[in-house]
Amino acid sequence: MASPKLSIFARLPVPGKVKTRLIPAVGAEGAARIYARLLAHTVEVARESGLDFELRVTGGEIAAFHELFGEDTSVVDQGEGDLGEKMGRVEAPAMLIGSDCPGLSVPLLQAAAAALDDRRVVLGPANDGGYYLIGFTEPVPFLFDDMEWSTPKVLPETLARLAAHGYGPAVLPELADIDTGEDLAQWPELQ
Repeated sequence: MASPKLSIFARLPVPGKVKTRLIPAVGAEGAARIYARLLAHTVEVARESGLDFELRVTGGEIAAFHELFGEDTSVVDQGEGDLGEKMGRVEAPAMLIGSDCPGLSVPLLQAAAAALDDRRVVLGPANDGGYYLIGFTEPVPFLFDDMEWSTPKVLPETLARLAAHGYGPAVLPELADIDTGEDLAQWPELQ
């Protein structure tokens, strides 16, 4: 099987436009600064993993991402719609991640890619009830349609849908996303 392409879902780190749930704790500038660090970490880990990767972006010009990460970085617009529609546009085989998970590591990405040698789906559960990574070897539109995104229902609903379709996913270790001031308290080095 072909190696999965890693798609990193990202936004430009513009104050007031990113990590809005962090703003009450650190202000718009602080939230943008933290997001910029998280995005840089994610891209660095992706580069070091040896996986083919791209940035799937919204909220900014593609040229601005090239300025941040180099002309050699593949940058693709996410397109319109909700998160599920945007995720559903990524062609298999693929792994999709956000850009707000400080615990992301090279071995974790490599393990996720290797899991797709034996399984059709791999999931990286997030401690907030969602997931930080999903990988798939074939189209899985049923995982992205009519989902209550950004709620604790995402992971349980995803697992239920997988079971209903006869999929036994590989599951990675649980990691934390940085969405709120409480999340940030666990990562003081980001402040």
